[in-house]
Amino acid sequence: MGYRVVYKASVEKDLKKIGKTEARKILNRIERDLAKDPDKGSALSGTFQGLYRYRIGYYGIIYTKTVDGILVLRIGHRRDVYRD
Repeated sequence: MGYRVVYKASVEKDLKKIGKTEARKILNRIERDLAKDPDKGSALSGTFQGLYRYRIGYYGIIYTKTVDGILVLRIGHRRDVYRD
């Protein structure tokens, strides 16, 4: 059973910074891996408590679990994804 993946509106802006080919690869992995098993990511702590992270290459995905599936909040390079 697959879970529904929803993206926050600001994720579109994040993906434009990455580039089309990398963004496409990231979205495919999210739909393939996280949609099947939202527990693949690890839980965050501190300010990000209650959120989860999943890493794809140099890029990090920050998401939260919802009743229906997952909500992707940010996608970015791993050095920048936790910054405002």
